[in-house]
Amino acid sequence: MLWTIFVILLIMWALGLLTGYTMGGVIHALLVIAIIVILIQVIQGRRRV
Repeated sequence: MLWTIFVILLIMWALGLLTGYTMGGVIHALLVIAIIVILIQVIQGRRRV
């Protein structure tokens, strides 16, 4: 059990190091795009009802 948690935390830490410096802007852009798409779907869903 502890080994599983250790491996998961180690992988997350490594991904954080890699993406924190090289892909930080890309990840933020994807998050913004995802939020915009969700908002559009919510707004369109409420107009139909």
